[in-house]
Amino acid sequence: MASSIRRIRSEPAVTQTLRSTAAATIAYAVALWLSSEPAPLTAPLTALLVVQVTLYSTLTTGIRRVNSVVAGVLIASAFSVLVGLSWWSLGLIILASLIVGYMVRVSEFVPEVAISAMLVLGVTRVADTAWDRVLETLIGATVGLLFNVLFVPPVWIGTAGASITDLARRMRQLLIRMGEELSDHVPVETAAARLYEARRLDNDVAEVDAALRQAEDSVRLNPRVKEGLLNRVVLRTGLDTLEICAVVLRVLARTMTDLARERDGALFDPEVGRSLQELLGHVADALVSFAVLVTSQVSESAQAAEDRLAGELAAAVTSRERTANLLLDGVRHHPDHWQLHGALLTEVDRILDELDPAHRSRRLMEELDRSAREQREKYPRITRVRQWTSTKRERHTAAR
Repeated sequence: MASSIRRIRSEPAVTQTLRSTAAATIAYAVALWLSSEPAPLTAPLTALLVVQVTLYSTLTTGIRRVNSVVAGVLIASAFSVLVGLSWWSLGLIILASLIVGYMVRVSEFVPEVAISAMLVLGVTRVADTAWDRVLETLIGATVGLLFNVLFVPPVWIGTAGASITDLARRMRQLLIRMGEELSDHVPVETAAARLYEARRLDNDVAEVDAALRQAEDSVRLNPRVKEGLLNRVVLRTGLDTLEICAVVLRVLARTMTDLARERDGALFDPEVGRSLQELLGHVADALVSFAVLVTSQVSESAQAAEDRLAGELAAAVTSRERTANLLLDGVRHHPDHWQLHGALLTEVDRILDELDPAHRSRRLMEELDRSAREQREKYPRITRVRQWTSTKRERHTAAR
């Protein structure tokens, strides 16, 4: 029972619901005190839209929403001086609001510019209503921002890591099932079903990518996280590797399907089938070990995961050489299928190469360099301030 409650509380939807409800209620209470409107619902509406799961998205969303509402109110105020409310003026104000929304770059809140303008234009006391609406919007946005500053949103690194590990385990299960069928008579329909399962991994990768994007936002500007960039890059490169492996796994399943279509009996002789099954088993275990390594936060756990991965890769390489020799002998019995045999080994080699720790380290360093370079180009002033601070600190240390 206690574990179920903890699991529910850790769900992003539950956290978002509780945070949004609290922020909207507080914003409404503050607006009742400061605004002259009897029911200032714009304030809780703004807070509801501003408060997101992460602090970074809250800040960016709040600024864009305030800009959209203020732009809509100003447009409505200008139109109320020139024209009244009619069908043609309504169409004109909607057109002008949407154009201005794109000009001020409020992103997904472009319709909010037109909505604000229509609501303000549709009332009698335009000037008072315009001020009240701007005031309520500012109250809602401020409450939303302060809510996430004082009550820092959770970090979703653990959730994203669990999603990556689950993806690796699903890939492992598919490889294990494919290996178990190598020595048996496999109908084309069964092999095609495995191919369909491999294709469905694309949907799994998309879901993990969404969870990872949320985790990346959760570490930006979050005081709980000290190594935000490193955490983002480690998980992102890990998911990229698994995505490549999923593509190769789909090609491997396609090769198995072609073999099942070409052969009436078992896909391979018993000895070759057992060797291939052992090879795919090592590859499957290496996938999970790689995911555990990528998602390990403690250095001791990471070292243990790296040792397990190295052991699985070494066993896979040994099994691969033995399987290659057996497949070479099998080509003499099935000379027409030598291309499919070579394709099997090539696809296994590609997965092993992607999981290699040296390959991962090289990709990780390249991604860190790229992220740091983009950060310097995007925020040159902040970069110069950091360089100046670092130089001053080094000089002070040298003087001591």
